[in-house]
Amino acid sequence: MTGKVVMVTGANGGLGTSVTQALLEAGATVVGVSRHIQQSDFKQVGFTALAAEIATAEGTKNTVETIVARFGQLDVVVHTVGGFSGGPSIVETDDATFRHMLDMNLNSTFYVLRAAIPQLRKSGSGRLIAIGSRAALEPGPGVGAYSASKAAVVSLIRTAALENKDSGMTANTILPGTIDTPANRKAMPGADFSKWVRPEAIASLIVWLCGDRGQEINGAAIPVYGSEV
Repeated sequence: MTGKVVMVTGANGGLGTSVTQALLEAGATVVGVSRHIQQSDFKQVGFTALAAEIATAEGTKNTVETIVARFGQLDVVVHTVGGFSGGPSIVETDDATFRHMLDMNLNSTFYVLRAAIPQLRKSGSGRLIAIGSRAALEPGPGVGAYSASKAAVVSLIRTAALENKDSGMTANTILPGTIDTPANRKAMPGADFSKWVRPEAIASLIVWLCGDRGQEINGAAIPVYGSEV
């Protein structure tokens, strides 16, 4: 991935850290975007920290413009930002919770796509990868707002793939099961962590999709379920 400029949203998060590290090891120039991120979070020369807000259309637009102004290009976007809320049934879910899931998962993805796609098209081999969820395809009780927002992300990414395939750009969604992150371990201390998906496995898949060998994978929703198939 030498010569490629990559934007990773949520770069210092539970999954984003592994993704950023893997991309740096593959030789990419990585701009790590998060509300709270520091240059010292990653030691490699190819890393640049960009503290930014992508929860708004204007914030995302400014973020992409800043990256292009500094590096002259944007070849890959890996969007790991998202949120989870569960427990209430659909009937018990309040408006604020439903809107929050749409904002965290769907709207943020839409803002990233709208800002980044013009630059990814210019690349000639642009790559767009979003992190969805197994729940997007297999919803369960008590996660209606979350599942709906993630299902909409799959549809949006598929649309981006169809609209931009003429430019050599690809767009795919990865659908992990429960990811083995510190936050998830804290939230579910009694779970069998060995069955969860390792962040490094997702990161390796992302690096592969970003490379030349991933060029024929487009518009896919790729399940990564660990041992909980």
